[in-house]
Amino acid sequence: MNEQLSAASAGTRTPAATALEGTSGLPVTSARARIAEVRITPVAFADPPLLNAVGVHEPYALRTVIEIITDSGVYGLGESYGDEAHIRRLELASSALIGTDPFLLTASRSAVAEALTQDSGVGGHGMSGMITDSSTLDRVFSPFEVACLDVQGKLLGLPVSELLGGRVRDSVEFSGYLFYKWAAHPGHVEDSWGEALDPAGIVAQAQKMVSDYGFTALKLKGGVFPPEEEAAAIEALAEHFPGVPLRIDPNAAWTVETSIQVADRLESVLEYLEDPTPGIAGMAEVRKAVAMPVATNMCVVAFDQLPSAIAAGSVDIILSDHHFWGGLRRSGLLAGTAETFGMSLSMHSNSHLGISLAAMLHLAAATPNIDYACDTHWPWKNPEDDVIMGSPFRFVDGRVAVPTSPGLGVELDRDKLARLHEAYLDCGIRNRDDTGYMQRFDPEYSALAPRW
Repeated sequence: MNEQLSAASAGTRTPAATALEGTSGLPVTSARARIAEVRITPVAFADPPLLNAVGVHEPYALRTVIEIITDSGVYGLGESYGDEAHIRRLELASSALIGTDPFLLTASRSAVAEALTQDSGVGGHGMSGMITDSSTLDRVFSPFEVACLDVQGKLLGLPVSELLGGRVRDSVEFSGYLFYKWAAHPGHVEDSWGEALDPAGIVAQAQKMVSDYGFTALKLKGGVFPPEEEAAAIEALAEHFPGVPLRIDPNAAWTVETSIQVADRLESVLEYLEDPTPGIAGMAEVRKAVAMPVATNMCVVAFDQLPSAIAAGSVDIILSDHHFWGGLRRSGLLAGTAETFGMSLSMHSNSHLGISLAAMLHLAAATPNIDYACDTHWPWKNPEDDVIMGSPFRFVDGRVAVPTSPGLGVELDRDKLARLHEAYLDCGIRNRDDTGYMQRFDPEYSALAPRW
């Protein structure tokens, strides 16, 4: 993406939005608000060297902040991935929303779909190969939908959770998300988390997570070391945190045979096993052979994958994520589908800022069948790295209270936004590439799936 356009987008509407204002062809309801401006601002924030099945996190994580501004000056916020191709699609979509009613989301989605017919289809979206077949339309529309719901809530004086049907819980439980990690990015000063490359390091990391955030469930990102080493780390966690629910997610790095062997070894330890092997067919084989529930956020990431996954009996738990399931309302549709077919839900996480966390809280609050503690990368982000005012989120016993103010319940801090946008311009990263970053230090590294 043109960096001059990126800088301008931090404070002005995109040129495409200006040219097409009021010409989208969608009905404009003058009695309510209409969208007068859309701002798209890419940002970057510091990210530790967290290891996974395809490499290691780069020094900066990329996100995009969406602002939808109505003709009366009310603004709504959304947050999404930060890769160049995804930002290009967001810009295409933004032009279709000018002049439309933020309450008419079905028509808005159709307008975005039409706008995306101009997309080349080239380029990813910021998941570094982890998820490659989610719906482009769902990924692109999601942050605009969240921003429109934020506007709706502000105009109606209601929190977003009430627009989704009302909260069934006042706080949301999260799991402590553990990663194998280097002590620091090469050439950088060691971070406060330190190194975690063996069971002892993972236990120490978990202790810090529990002490600082009060988590009562723990998840280990696997697929980094041979399965027997990662199973030993889970067993060490079970010994040090008796009774605490544990999960492991190797990001499909294991064969079916290996997955079954690990599941048998950890049968009395794991709460669930997440994405041990690639694909719907492979996951179905594993599920039929193991005693524990099997979860995914990789083999079922779009609605058109649900029929075959349900027919094959591939999963017990879907880790929903409004960022790639099409927004908060379509995530509600997913929840209803899961309930109908006897599946449970939790929530997936990627590196994120406070706008996304607020949206996740409202969604989880209004989803009755969130049966497991949700994922979050929040502890891995420096507290000062955000775009929202103040520090509205506090973890108590691993839970975060759902905002009660109108809309999402967070406000944009434009000074912080400008600082993280400047970090984006300066960091030199334009597309997430965990594999390429790992290969700088290990040229022979290859992101094999399955690896073991």
